[in-house]
Amino acid sequence: MPCFLWLPYLLFSDAFDNEKLLATVEMLRHGKTVDIPKYDFRSYKNSISRRVNPSDVIILEGILIFHDPRIREIMNMKIFVDTDADVRLARRIRRDTGEKGRDIGMVLDQYSKFVKPAFDDFILPTKKYADIIIPRGGDNHVAIDLIVQHIRTKLGQHDLCKIYPNLYVIHSTFQIRGMHTLIRDAQTTKHDFVFYADRLIRLVVEHGSVYTGVDFCKRLCGVSVIRSGESMENALRACCKGIKIGKILIHREGDNGQQLIYEKLPQDISDRHVLLLDPILGTGNSAVQAISLLLKKGVPEANIIFLNLISAPQGVHVVCKRFPRIKIVTSEIETGLNQEFRVLPGMGEFGDRYFGTDDE
Repeated sequence: MPCFLWLPYLLFSDAFDNEKLLATVEMLRHGKTVDIPKYDFRSYKNSISRRVNPSDVIILEGILIFHDPRIREIMNMKIFVDTDADVRLARRIRRDTGEKGRDIGMVLDQYSKFVKPAFDDFILPTKKYADIIIPRGGDNHVAIDLIVQHIRTKLGQHDLCKIYPNLYVIHSTFQIRGMHTLIRDAQTTKHDFVFYADRLIRLVVEHGSVYTGVDFCKRLCGVSVIRSGESMENALRACCKGIKIGKILIHREGDNGQQLIYEKLPQDISDRHVLLLDPILGTGNSAVQAISLLLKKGVPEANIIFLNLISAPQGVHVVCKRFPRIKIVTSEIETGLNQEFRVLPGMGEFGDRYFGTDDE
């Protein structure tokens, strides 16, 4: 069940304790229980606090909720409920006469002197910040259904996608799951392994390239992490004709000892968007080494897209926490790593199987 935070009606945005609101939301986002005071419309004071438990969905509700840019920044979806002015006035008369014991004259006087001017000055201008504007409020069932479907889609994503918005896992289909099964099978022949691996790589490259936008099409380049990353070059060339491709060689020894051995990058790489190619993201140490090199060469962090076939959760955490502005595109999030720091269930030594240099 979602948890709700209700904000009382006040005429000016400065009347809100936004610092307290931000702290409360952050606690909920980190899975902590909070106590929220309940506002009493009769006494105009906070009454007994209500305990709210953390949830997958946090709903912030309030007429001035979009006023503070810090609060807008932490929202995943901003909805403005647009209702006819006559309907708003009728609801206010019904509430104030029923709940507050006022007469209609007092309600209309307050509405014309304070409520309507405050709405025009403080509430209506925040409409421009909304992602979705719903006319007719709760009577608009089509809009509500669309919002519910969007939330269900987000909740159905892998947990890591909820934590890191810069992580993209391509949509899983029967075809993709079938290809994963084949390349994971140790008995799959080299010919079949290369065929299905190439197909998966092409899907990842196609998915990753769309985030660069048409304006950057002529300023793209690829960088493959030797040697497994070289298996992704053909798919990149097929999608982006004439693209420049650089290379990085990193010596790997288990989970430690990453050392840059060789690099050959385009001279103008700092002016380009970079597609970093490495089919497997394991511990993330090699990826960190490669990304750090690109940053030293002047490539903006936001211009790097890391493409791989499979990713271990540990590697995703390492890369996304260290470089929160890069994008990762993968076809599958794995279970984890074993004691030898190999991806589980994984697909064996990808480079050996792809280039036919395995022992068997």
